[in-house]
Amino acid sequence: MQIGIPAETRPGETRVAATPETIRKLAAGGFNKIVVQSGAGAGSSITDAEFVAAGAGIAASADEVYAGAELVLKVRGPEAGELAALRKDQILIALLAPYRAEGLQALAARGVTGFAMEWLPRISRAQSMDVLSSQANLAGYKAVMIGANTYGRMMPMMMTAAGTIKAARVVIMGVGVAGLQAIATAKRLGAMVEATDVRPDTKEQVESLGAKFIDIPLTEAEKELAKGQGGYARDMGDDYKKRQAALIAERIKQADIVITTALIPGRPAPVLVTEDMVKTMRPGSVIVDMAVEQGGNCPLSELDRIVVRHGVHLVGIANLPALVAADASALYARNLLNFLALMLDPKTGEFKLNREDEIIVGTLACIGGELARQ
Repeated sequence: MQIGIPAETRPGETRVAATPETIRKLAAGGFNKIVVQSGAGAGSSITDAEFVAAGAGIAASADEVYAGAELVLKVRGPEAGELAALRKDQILIALLAPYRAEGLQALAARGVTGFAMEWLPRISRAQSMDVLSSQANLAGYKAVMIGANTYGRMMPMMMTAAGTIKAARVVIMGVGVAGLQAIATAKRLGAMVEATDVRPDTKEQVESLGAKFIDIPLTEAEKELAKGQGGYARDMGDDYKKRQAALIAERIKQADIVITTALIPGRPAPVLVTEDMVKTMRPGSVIVDMAVEQGGNCPLSELDRIVVRHGVHLVGIANLPALVAADASALYARNLLNFLALMLDPKTGEFKLNREDEIIVGTLACIGGELARQ
């Protein structure tokens, strides 16, 4: 079976779906031909020569990659111009944005067998394949670094002969993988960190990293809802949102940097920081809105822009992992390598779709001209 790795076409997408490390392992695992588009690794500081040394062939164009490949590995799902290159029964593994049904329908219409890595079940056996976690981890780190760089003051407390500089106050909203990494990074930079999440069981995680948990009292019904599903938070309802907003508003007034990470799969991002809250923040403060691609946790955020509103810098960079592409690609490629191992017979090297494996079934988006989930 021939594997193809085309270059990513979305503006600003610097990652690549395979690295020399994973190509060597794929070749050792039974994939006898791997073809990479020339320049596909440039954004991740990987040269064509490194891919060749690992055992891959180099194709001059994306069309050449698609024409020969039975299995295509990508970071992002194909754009309109790429769809025509896909053919019936070709296997595609990527971040397919599966909650946008029109994209999956277009793939199904081409007869493609598509796997959406966003749908990977959040179970122990799948941790080494979890692309959302690996990329969110890097995004949480980068969000803090961009926030610190945008903020016009120091992060740690500094005592000097000329006087003392106070530590920056950082509020992190949403304590998933990205939020936990943001807490750890902000603490390493010397900031005073507070964090909040609808899931009360995250309090222990927050405090273990040395941050203060902003505790919002829950009713009994809300406690059950707050457990979330698949590692994600749920919409908690209007009453909770009012209490949350009142408490968070007080913290935001004092914050120098706010990082928001709250997402609900398949739905617009919840609004956590209103315009009225932004107006109360000190001039020069920063909001890094990691949910901007799904509408944003702050309505003033603008996609892929840094803007100033009411004296506050709003950072709306959507693809934060692409800003650390070498590491992001290394982790993403390993995730795909581990995922592919589920479909490769260790004895014969034969590629099989085990429709009884919950990980394979969970990620399968389309097959045989139809959507796998209706």
